[in-house]
Amino acid sequence: MGQAVVKTLGTPRHKVLVELLVAARERAGMTQTDLARRLGEYQSFVARLESGQRRIDVVELIELAEILEFDPRSVIEQLQSTSSR
Repeated sequence: MGQAVVKTLGTPRHKVLVELLVAARERAGMTQTDLARRLGEYQSFVARLESGQRRIDVVELIELAEILEFDPRSVIEQLQSTSSR
């Protein structure tokens, strides 16, 4: 049998990621609607990200980093230092 898929929604690392993204959006002076427009998405997409209802893949993280002007490597380093459970 193959490896089990790890569920990440609601884990400490996922919660930290969401907190970091919300803080970055607020530092950028953007509303959820502003960010959604830049992403080419609806506001509800950003709301699901920020409420922890949706995972964020690495490509999305890079796109968010470019729009919100943060270093995605620093986010990954912070997540690595956070307990996974």
